[in-house]
Amino acid sequence: MTQDISVALCTRNGARYLPAQIRSICTQEPLPREIIVSDDGSSDDTLAVVRDTIALCGVADRIALRVFSNMPPLGVTRNFEQAVRACSHELIVLCDQDDVWHPGRLARMAAQFEARPDLLLLHTDARLVDADLQPLGSTLFHALEVQPAELEAISRGDAFSVLLRRNLVTGATTMFRRTLLDAALPFAPEWVHDEWLAAIAAATGRMDVLPEPTIDYRQHASNQIGARRLTLSEKIAKAFAERGDKHVARLHRADALLQRLLQLGDRVRPGYLNAQHDKVAHQRVRAGLPAARALRLLPILVEATNGRYARFGRGVHAIVQDVFERG
Repeated sequence: MTQDISVALCTRNGARYLPAQIRSICTQEPLPREIIVSDDGSSDDTLAVVRDTIALCGVADRIALRVFSNMPPLGVTRNFEQAVRACSHELIVLCDQDDVWHPGRLARMAAQFEARPDLLLLHTDARLVDADLQPLGSTLFHALEVQPAELEAISRGDAFSVLLRRNLVTGATTMFRRTLLDAALPFAPEWVHDEWLAAIAAATGRMDVLPEPTIDYRQHASNQIGARRLTLSEKIAKAFAERGDKHVARLHRADALLQRLLQLGDRVRPGYLNAQHDKVAHQRVRAGLPAARALRLLPILVEATNGRYARFGRGVHAIVQDVFERG
């Protein structure tokens, strides 16, 4: 028997795109039992569009709808936190307002949770489309330059080591077990909601990935978080960009996760806790690199020699960035 599903849908001025998304939800088998809409201060008729589209789909009597209207807006992470807190069923699906789910998506993902009681979170690839849902000839994983070794590590149960280097989880593709919230709430303000849920799931249980696309992921001017593969010239420009405060922000993120893992105690594998300690130490070195490039070389060499750039970042890419960024 398939477990009941809640949809956590966050919206903001999404009236243009919502009909297609709501229709794709309302034609899933199984149908979700409820849709929680958390609207972040829309000035258009977003909420009316949600209600009207569900009614037009003929499933208003089969899907419970609960709506939150935030004035002032909460922002992306707190908005999703509010939505998932209100979800009442065993499986929760994160939902953006402008995407379209593929037929059979819920059945395919829910079956994984049915067969695997230890599974806490599952994410997938996505097909990239334009504002009019025309395919762009690429996928999310291609844009993120996801490597086979990363997918293999996640599949064999070592997702945490992958996430120590970088996030691969996009909320719009994600389903998770409600019990994950016991460890994940409240969401750390330094983190985006999907990255935080993935990190906690990987640290406390099993996270996995389906490598096939299960949604159309719109790329348009209003995306709050989009996906696009950088060109070589853009990567080079990034290496010479201003350092700014991004490394300090990454240190704060790493430390926020470490503090949560410490609070969770024996729910976290000791090896993961030690690894997160080491990542905080690495981020502290990167955050403290001096403005003068010549003075950075020794600490960068030490971090490269002890393997931390490879373990906690993108190896040579990160080294080059730290050497050449403008202070």
